[in-house]
Amino acid sequence: MLRVVVGMSAVRTFEVDDCGLDLLLEAKQGRTVSVCIPCRDEAATIGPLVSMIRHSLMRRVPLVDELIVLDDRSTDDTASVAASAGATVIPIDDIHAVHGVGHGKGNVLWASLAASKGDFVVWVDGDVTSFEPIWIAKLLAPMIDDDTVALVKAIFHRPTQLGGGGRTTELVTRPLMSLYYPELTGLHQPLAGEYAGRREVLEQLPFVEGWGVEIAMLIDVAARYGAEAIAQVDLGVREHRHRSLHALSVQAAEVMATMLGRLPGGSVVPEGLPRLRRADGSEVPLNLAERPPLAGLQ
Repeated sequence: MLRVVVGMSAVRTFEVDDCGLDLLLEAKQGRTVSVCIPCRDEAATIGPLVSMIRHSLMRRVPLVDELIVLDDRSTDDTASVAASAGATVIPIDDIHAVHGVGHGKGNVLWASLAASKGDFVVWVDGDVTSFEPIWIAKLLAPMIDDDTVALVKAIFHRPTQLGGGGRTTELVTRPLMSLYYPELTGLHQPLAGEYAGRREVLEQLPFVEGWGVEIAMLIDVAARYGAEAIAQVDLGVREHRHRSLHALSVQAAEVMATMLGRLPGGSVVPEGLPRLRRADGSEVPLNLAERPPLAGLQ
């Protein structure tokens, strides 16, 4: 079912030729899987996404044990649509009531980890329109097959005629990885929103609250367990909503600051509240706050 593609990077690339769900279910050996979908105003896409997971991976083959939609203050019908489709919907305010208020994508990911129970956690973005249930099986396969794999990232192909993708990765993340984190350069999409991890590993990590969460997770896993504990699998074509360059500049700034802040020997990020300063004189605060490792809170 699996084979490793030999390459120059410490990160392992797995080819999953025939991901038989029945074989994967047997290989779970009683371990549990949580699928978590962070959402804000995704009423247009969340229903089919939840329905596919419920039908293929919970009813037909019970590979997924828990399906959570973590609703981050949506102003549309995201919560009701997700609940009607069969997801357990948890408002972010429920987590904030226990652990204090946070903001940003990383805060929602951390909240979904806190709210879920599975031994393996799979994250899927709520705005994906090309989702296939086999994605979840393929992300799980390397960890279920190999106990040394701690985190599995997706490889995607994004159609250029539909806007392409990966602009922050190619213009910011990859150049900085090449300079400061060469052990991670084999990752095709380090910022991809589809990935899976072992709970015992994830609960040992701090979570950056903002857009730096994915790259921080990779850097921290590599530092603690070695880059060879990170794997990636090809999931095919991904289509999703695209952000403008204006919006991406904030994401890029937070990713850059996060990477620089994790350099050995101490942070090179200016003290105080870092901001993105635009040409028109406006300023946007960068969200570099971190949630502590959950293992220390339990």
